[in-house]
Amino acid sequence: LVHMDHLADRRPTQLSGGQQQRVALARALATEPKVLLLDEPLSALDLKLRQQMRVELKQLQEETGITFIFVTHDQVEALTMSDRIAVMSDGKVQQVGTPSEIYERPLNHFVADFIGETNFFDVTVESIAGGQARCVTAGGVTVTAEAMEGCGAGDKVSLSVRPEGIRLAASGSEGDAAEGLIERPVYQGTDTHYLVGLPDGQSVLVRVQNMEVRANPMKVGDKVALQFDPGSVVMLRD
Repeated sequence: LVHMDHLADRRPTQLSGGQQQRVALARALATEPKVLLLDEPLSALDLKLRQQMRVELKQLQEETGITFIFVTHDQVEALTMSDRIAVMSDGKVQQVGTPSEIYERPLNHFVADFIGETNFFDVTVESIAGGQARCVTAGGVTVTAEAMEGCGAGDKVSLSVRPEGIRLAASGSEGDAAEGLIERPVYQGTDTHYLVGLPDGQSVLVRVQNMEVRANPMKVGDKVALQFDPGSVVMLRD
């Protein structure tokens, strides 16, 4: 299973970190357990080896059919390797769900903040119609979100919006939008992260694919409008 037959005569000190990890896995799997607990097994490896081992561990789990309980603080490991994720804080389970449920529909502030990057907005619910809540920030920005159960007009709630759920448009664009200034662009390879300052002092992180950046480049000081995708705005329980 671990493809190391050709290294059978080597001593442990002659094996690389990744090879030693495979030996440890082979020993654990030899007893054919129903459940295998892995407590941050990749934390000591370098980035490239961690990426390689993520793929190998997932393949091993699928080949053996054994349930792997994988403990990690690495968000990428959790999102890319799991069928289901349990997010815990202070020994209490905050949310259990698929990777997409955890990332796209976090239940509370802790889960939204722990998994990935996000923007938080404290808002007041102005009205609710058709299951959609029209919310307003202290700075007067209007944002629409799916209303959570028990929510009513006048309630003060918190919203989470992932950086890719916000679109940069020209200042003065029609529709609900927040006006702001580009404070800092950060090139990330496949995309660029823009930090946008709002008039109320809040900074908002926006992620834009570089194909779009090349077509519409922006620089520090440019005036922009932030348009929120309603499907990406999540109302939190706390």
